[in-house]
Amino acid sequence: MIAYKNNVKTAVLLAALFGLLVWVGSFWGANGMIIAGSIALLMNFGAWFFSDKIAVAAMRGRQVDEKSELYGIVQPLAKRAKLPMPRVYVCPQEAPNAFATGRNPRHAAVAVTQGALRLLDREELAGVIAHELSHIKNRDTLTSTIAATVAGLFSMLAYWGFLFGGMGGGRRGGHPLALLGVVLLGAVGAALIKAMISRSREFVADAEGAEIAGSPHGLVSALRKLDASARRIPMHNPNPAMNNMFIVEPLMGKTLTSLFASHPPTEKRIAALLTRR
Repeated sequence: MIAYKNNVKTAVLLAALFGLLVWVGSFWGANGMIIAGSIALLMNFGAWFFSDKIAVAAMRGRQVDEKSELYGIVQPLAKRAKLPMPRVYVCPQEAPNAFATGRNPRHAAVAVTQGALRLLDREELAGVIAHELSHIKNRDTLTSTIAATVAGLFSMLAYWGFLFGGMGGGRRGGHPLALLGVVLLGAVGAALIKAMISRSREFVADAEGAEIAGSPHGLVSALRKLDASARRIPMHNPNPAMNNMFIVEPLMGKTLTSLFASHPPTEKRIAALLTRR
């Protein structure tokens, strides 16, 4: 049921991406709409088939094989979750964190940062991986990647509207206050898209991850450590719209969009896990 709902959300987001681009293209008439529609179709195709590669490349992930200790943690958990073995990556970032990506369980990947490997013990890593496998099982991974694409594009288009509108471009003029409103709405809209997709699903992934791992204790301990470290160590990620993909909210600096965190408070997640014992 959860996977079905996520498939519906993904379809809605892809449709929103298509509609947003066509609307922007309409500022240049029928030809602009056709060109924008073609671009939207290409972007939807790329987001659907290459979301995992794009996300891993953005984090400079390095794939590891069955000789790796991390691979050895993932493999039995994937079997327990009745999932195909995902590709496993290590990312060079010092900020401790992890994420999963891929359009479906057969094309999935799990990535862990170097910081997380140093910070967490084996039981804690198992809890984190189990959480990410739950995202894969429920097809959250594609939904979150599409959300990141739409959110990033939303902010980018708002910026372009301000830049070119301020120069008098477009048929709707370039009033400074109106253009400032476009930028603010773009930033807030992008954050709301991410929040809508991410917050409730983290509780589900925590609960199912604890079942896959066999105990909530490893994940609870990991969340405490990751949350404390994320408040101190910034994530060097070129695409802040990817925030919703990580297991805990990365520290990306203080911005307007930080008011709309893509994750529920960690203390509430821990309380929910401990209540299930």
